[in-house]
Parts: sequence; C-alpha cells; structure tokens
Amino acid sequence: MTDVRAYEGAAAPATAATGAPEAEFGDYVALLKPRVMSLVVFTAFVGLFVAPVHVDPFIGFCAVLFIALGGGASGALNMWYDADIDAVMHRTQKRPIPAGRVGRDEALGVGLFLSGLAVVMLGLAANWFAAAFLAFTIFFYAVVYTMWLKRSTPQNIVIGGAAGAFPPMIGWACATGGIGIESLLMFALVFFWTPPHFWALALFMKEDYHAAGVPMLTVTHGRQATRRHIFGYTLVLAGFALALGLTSIGGPIYLATALVLNALFIRGGWVILRRSEAQATADHYRAEKSFFRLSLIYLFAHFAALAVQAIVGTW
Repeated sequence: MTDVRAYEGAAAPATAATGAPEAEFGDYVALLKPRVMSLVVFTAFVGLFVAPVHVDPFIGFCAVLFIALGGGASGALNMWYDADIDAVMHRTQKRPIPAGRVGRDEALGVGLFLSGLAVVMLGLAANWFAAAFLAFTIFFYAVVYTMWLKRSTPQNIVIGGAAGAFPPMIGWACATGGIGIESLLMFALVFFWTPPHFWALALFMKEDYHAAGVPMLTVTHGRQATRRHIFGYTLVLAGFALALGLTSIGGPIYLATALVLNALFIRGGWVILRRSEAQATADHYRAEKSFFRLSLIYLFAHFAALAVQAIVGTW
C-alpha cells in the first residue's frame, strides 16, 4: 500500500562505462509494487481461508502465490504505462523506470510474462473460473484504470478501485469455484474503502497530481469537495462493513472489530470535513495524515478479524 512516507526506491549507483544507473534485483521487485501486493496477498488469502469449502494447504499456498504474481504483473504494467507521470510526481519519481534503472520495454515484458504465468498456473492449481477472474482483474487495472480512467476522470480511483477489491473474490473463487454474497461484501469493503483512503492522500499531496495532470478529485473539484466525499464514503463503507458481519463468515469478533473501526473512521472523516484549508495548512495536514494511516489499519484489521472469526468458528 501507499505509505505517508512513500518515496519508493533509491537511485542505484551509475556504472562507470555508461553513466546510467545499474538495475538491481530490488528494482525488478519494486516494479511489482510490493506494498500494493501485500494488500492483494492478504485479502486474497482471507477470501480463500474463510470460504466454506476446505482447500488443501499446499494448493491454497500456490493459489495465493499466483494471485500475488498477477497483482505484481498489474503493477509492472501500470509502471510501464505511467512512466511519464511517475517522472513528474515527487512521490513516484524514484521508481525504477523514471529513475532510469529499468527500461520501459523491460517493464512491459515482465508485466506480460507474469500475467500469463499467473493466470495459467492459477487455473492449473485451483480452477479456471478463478484464473479467468484473475485475468479480468489484471486487464481492469492495466487497461481500464491505468490507460483510461486515471487520466480522464476524477472518478478514476472510484471505478478503478474495483481492481484492488477483486482479490478476496478471487480467493473465494479458488475455494468454491464461484461467487457468494460473502465475497461480494468483501469486495464492497475494499471498493468503498479505496476512495477515502486515496483522497486523504491526495489532500496533502495535491500538487503532485496537479503537476502530472492527473484529474484527481482534489484537482478537479477542490479540497473542500474532496472532504465532503471522504465523509460520505465513510458512512457508506460502514454499512457494508457491518453487513458483512451478519453473513456466514461474520460473528461477534468481527462485528466488535467493525463497530470500533468504523466509529473511528467516521469520526476521522467528520474531523476532516469540518476543517478549512487554512486550518489544514497551518498544522501541515495532521488530521488528513492521521486519517490516511488509520485507513491502512482499518482494512487489514477487518480482514484479520474475519480470519480470526473463522479460526474461532472451527473450535
């Protein structure tokens, strides 16, 4: 995931012969967006783990591994296409491609190779429905979000957020071969979490998006409108989060966790809503940064609670 201090990577030493930065293994790992992959891996694992169908541990491990590879492939394709934007934004200009350590053609090759490998191997390890779902997710992130939505509409992160919300559904599909109300609500949890998470980041990094020409909501509608949207989404998100607790994979542990986290999240959204830009600037966007950090805890804690609830249920 994105971090408040997310200045990814560091410039590699230049080679004596060419004067160009020399690619290292870590640069190719960075192409896969490991922070984002951590979210993909965890939510996909929980989706598989809480499913009502038992999966052999080795098959489950392989399934999560191939879903992670698919997520990494999406990240590489995103970096390939967005190299021009990444070079402008302070948050991303040290990534491997804009820093000159990895070529765009290399990134494209890595992304395409890992995409094919992940989809085929997931089909062989789990089932072809889950593999097709993974293929669609990669396409959605790389083409629908990266190539179309990101540069054309302030709803980019809203619609495009579906790509990050699919992994728990893919994990569920690996176990069951289909879709259930539980997996749809896990999707909704991530989907409605994504906009306030990224808009909070955009509030204190507006100039990056403005300089890159990305029509983030803060750029097209202003920061006060963004604050209103954040609060509205926290309310909608709370409804889906609590509804998930009333399904077969919910229970008292999850519901208690969801009640506390959503109360804190709504309170954080309300604090942001009531702040003027002058107040935010005066304290260096302290509340917005706190809300952003809380959003990271929020999602992981919800899915961790689902996993704990499943473990307790087996006892």
